[in-house]
Amino acid sequence: MYIPAPPIMVRQEHITTTWISYFTLTTAILTGATGVNWGTMASHQLPPSTIVRMLKDNYINKVKLFDSDPSIVTAFAKTNIELILGIPNNQLSHLAKDYNNAKNWITNNITQYLNTGHYNIKYIAVGNEPFLQSYNGAFMDVTLPALKNIHRALIDANIAHHIKPVVPLNADVYNSPTTNPLPSAGNFRSDIHKLMLQLVHFLNFIHSPFIVNIYPFLSLYQNPNFPINFAFFDTKTKPLNDSGVIYTNVFDANLATLKWSIKKAGVLNMQVIIGEIGWPTDGYVHANVKLAKRFYIGFLSHIRNKHKDMQVYIFSLMDEDLKSVLPGNFERHWGIFTYDGKPKFELDLSGLGRDNNNKLVGAKGVEYLGEQWCVMDEDMAGSLVEKVPASVDFACSNADCTELGFGCSCEGLDQEGNVSYAFNAYFQSQDQDERACDFQGLAKIVKKNASRGTCVFPVQIVSNSAVWLWLAWWVVLVEILFYFILFYF
Repeated sequence: MYIPAPPIMVRQEHITTTWISYFTLTTAILTGATGVNWGTMASHQLPPSTIVRMLKDNYINKVKLFDSDPSIVTAFAKTNIELILGIPNNQLSHLAKDYNNAKNWITNNITQYLNTGHYNIKYIAVGNEPFLQSYNGAFMDVTLPALKNIHRALIDANIAHHIKPVVPLNADVYNSPTTNPLPSAGNFRSDIHKLMLQLVHFLNFIHSPFIVNIYPFLSLYQNPNFPINFAFFDTKTKPLNDSGVIYTNVFDANLATLKWSIKKAGVLNMQVIIGEIGWPTDGYVHANVKLAKRFYIGFLSHIRNKHKDMQVYIFSLMDEDLKSVLPGNFERHWGIFTYDGKPKFELDLSGLGRDNNNKLVGAKGVEYLGEQWCVMDEDMAGSLVEKVPASVDFACSNADCTELGFGCSCEGLDQEGNVSYAFNAYFQSQDQDERACDFQGLAKIVKKNASRGTCVFPVQIVSNSAVWLWLAWWVVLVEILFYFILFYF
């Protein structure tokens, strides 16, 4: 199945000398390096300053965010890293209903940063995949009006020439008919065809790019008969011949389907940006580190050689243990870095095609909780065996157990190992609270690493919120000490 997407444009408006000097500086940023998506649906997060340092260490100069959280945005001050700030889908109706709401959003989330001259905000993502079929049309009536209001607000703020509103779309907004599954037969989905024409033409009018999310992994996951090598770029496979145009991988075929759909909409030469593309490393038989590394190395080389002017954003920077697993258990394992900022494999993200020094650089100064694990107490399990299933269900309903199961990194565990993994996952998610390692008398805390073979029983990091709480307590203690000394001495 191949799917295409639309481009965007922005009208050139009046801009002050201050804006001109600022953008002259920031648009001189590094050229062509790969961008990343930074999602924050994780129970324990590294401090934004740590993440930004890791981005710089890895030559990553483009970042796509899914909201505009000030605690994250402000970490990019004076970095020159190009940003896409996101507006969540649940805000689209509010922005579409009243222009003043859009104007206030721009004031609160854009101009307050630009006024300092320290930020390089390039795009505003109005929604995220709002036309997904699984949403049942919930955002179809509000996305375009919200986009128009945001663009108007950018004009009124005199920054519409330099900051463009976009709508990241899933590749399911276009397809080719089953009777003629070729890119040249592609078009926008029939149920949203009229809406997509309106969107594409508006994006073209305002000079914004079309952002599309393409996932070769999902082509493989959703179709058991899909030829696995067609998802990669490094081996010969049966090509797809479309009237003499040869496609040797699903990415190129999918992208061509989008471009044909845009062309049939009557728009030519529209810029297309790949907003999300990646390969997960756990949670499914084909989701593993070996295949992920194979995919990324092949994809980045392919982009440099065949699509060298195309901007791409890898999904994702880090694993997120709070993501919904409705699409599949792999959803929590898209990161090229683990939850604690460790590289999963060697990869060159500089865009320079370096032969040496191509290792990802991990996060520095990461703080962990104590080296202790929660495991099943075998001495108690025999008499309480009937309580095990409910306890495991509780643990995995409130923590991440997606490493368990067929084809996953911990599939080889025995029953006791599976139970212990579940117990430890919950224990770590609760910041190693002793009360979280009871499970009706079934569990105990141990100091010996409980990991088994290739199955890692993680120790959780000190979360960003926990760090701030720790610092706050120190501030309080210092103040108490100060007044104690002042009073008694």
